[in-house]
Amino acid sequence: MLLNTEPNTLAILVGGTLLLLSLFASKLGGRLGLPGLLLFLIIGMLAGSEGPGGIGFDDYALTQFVGTVALAFILFNGGLETSWRTTRPVLWAGISLATLGVLITTSIVGTAAHYLLGVPWVLALLLGAVVAPTDASAVFSVLKEHALGLKGQIRPLLEFESGINDPTAVALVIGLTELAKHPNLPLLPLLGSFVQELGLGGLLGFGLGHLGVRLLNRVNLPLDGLYYVLTAALVAVIYGLTALVHGSGFLAVYVAAVVLGNSDFIHKRTLRLFHEGLSYLFEVVMFLLLGLLVFPDELLKVALPALLVSLVLVVIARPVAVFVGLAATRMPVAHKAMVAWVGLRGAVPIILATFPVLAKVEGAQTIFNVAFFLVLVSILVQGTSLPLVARLLNVKAPPVSPHTMPLEYTPTGAGKNDLAELTLPPDSAVVGQRIVDLHLPPEALIVLLRRGDEYLIPRGNTRLQAGDVLQLLGGKPFLDEVRKRTLRQEA
Repeated sequence: MLLNTEPNTLAILVGGTLLLLSLFASKLGGRLGLPGLLLFLIIGMLAGSEGPGGIGFDDYALTQFVGTVALAFILFNGGLETSWRTTRPVLWAGISLATLGVLITTSIVGTAAHYLLGVPWVLALLLGAVVAPTDASAVFSVLKEHALGLKGQIRPLLEFESGINDPTAVALVIGLTELAKHPNLPLLPLLGSFVQELGLGGLLGFGLGHLGVRLLNRVNLPLDGLYYVLTAALVAVIYGLTALVHGSGFLAVYVAAVVLGNSDFIHKRTLRLFHEGLSYLFEVVMFLLLGLLVFPDELLKVALPALLVSLVLVVIARPVAVFVGLAATRMPVAHKAMVAWVGLRGAVPIILATFPVLAKVEGAQTIFNVAFFLVLVSILVQGTSLPLVARLLNVKAPPVSPHTMPLEYTPTGAGKNDLAELTLPPDSAVVGQRIVDLHLPPEALIVLLRRGDEYLIPRGNTRLQAGDVLQLLGGKPFLDEVRKRTLRQEA
């Protein structure tokens, strides 16, 4: 052997084994009603130096780097799945929760940490900022695992908030970390930096997202698989370029993905599936790494005060932040209460907790351990109880169907045609009618119909039933006309 590859080979084998275990654990967790994220963390902890696996890992810099990359791709996938039609009504509510809500949570949790942990105010507020943001990967993952349908605007608001509140928390954490290291630092420049990061992130994300659409439709790559590489490169360029000019790379990536997801571009459906799988891979890797990084005996040392801070976060800080942040909206109280309960914390707080550790802030290790404990409590308590709380608050809607339509369509890039799906509600005026009697525009075709677990080829004499999912092909104006006719309620 000219090269000793045994350590690398062993690392690859261990990594692959942990990924497989995580996939099986996720399947088991679904049957037991436990979030897969919790099981990923537990597997990482068991594989760590204090578990049976005995893997020694304490590389905070690597964890932060992997976490940053992972979060960027998770936010990109979340943005691709964000429908502007459903997000637009909750735009200002989401922005309020992502800014004012984060500040309120930081203040309340910081106050509790100061008195319960006995740490200085700056360090206490730093902990508050670390755990303030809800986690996009946790929210997206847990809602999908439970296939939980929620009434009204709850789900769009939760997904939008979790996608855009990270930049606020990142800016706060970086600013408070600097303040902890340099107590005499003036606050005005920190505030200006905060506004600059969010402003540049939003503007660059919007502009680069539109450029991304044009690039995808005009580049004409020789192999379809290269479009996957292109979109992955777009994520890296958007994040890196925005961060380089001191904007929020995370916000830019999310906004650009929303622009892409609501535009027509070549291979859109397959690219969304690719990023969904890539997002899940990063999610698993991230939680495994975080599990490896923590030492259970250090968690036990802060267990009691950390549990009390967790209760303050879940029972006081998050509800106050939600009800104050949504005070100007007409959302029902039960809906606001559900939004408050789904304030899941995931990997983001743990990644943010590595910032003060790497900056060598005194007491940063305590912040990291408490943040990890809070994440465990959030996923275990809130993540497992979502269906029950939704039922108690009477906000549960029919479950989201896990089915996907098997037909795919590759647009030419001209944007003249689209492949869309439409579910017939029970009160639709066309339920019970034959397709031929609907007199739909000839430029819009019903190419496939799903009824329950069956896929049917629609014919003129096919009678439509409530719950049928129609797959439509046609130009946007004609598809809108079909939606208008089929979704019209009975008189």
